[in-house]
Amino acid sequence: MIERNVRFKRKEIDLVIRRGDVIAFVEVKGRQGAGYGRPVEAVTWKKRREIESVARWWVERNGAETLSYRFDVIGVLADQRRVLQIEHLEDAWRPTRA
Repeated sequence: MIERNVRFKRKEIDLVIRRGDVIAFVEVKGRQGAGYGRPVEAVTWKKRREIESVARWWVERNGAETLSYRFDVIGVLADQRRVLQIEHLEDAWRPTRA
């Protein structure tokens, strides 16, 4: 892990992780029970644009041309017995161009 809770203005990325030549900007969503759907479904298009904004800012300051970048989502769902189900979507979406 490189950083966590990276903030730019009022927006945030939960985790910035590096594996080899790949940097992943990771959003982590948790839920108690499935009443509101899977946690990964809570990462809306609006949240994605916010994450992309912070990622662009981060890359301007820390990035390198030799690195690749992607956006991941991790969903954590706890049932009534506190048993966790973890879902990791690698390369969950591609950024839009501004």
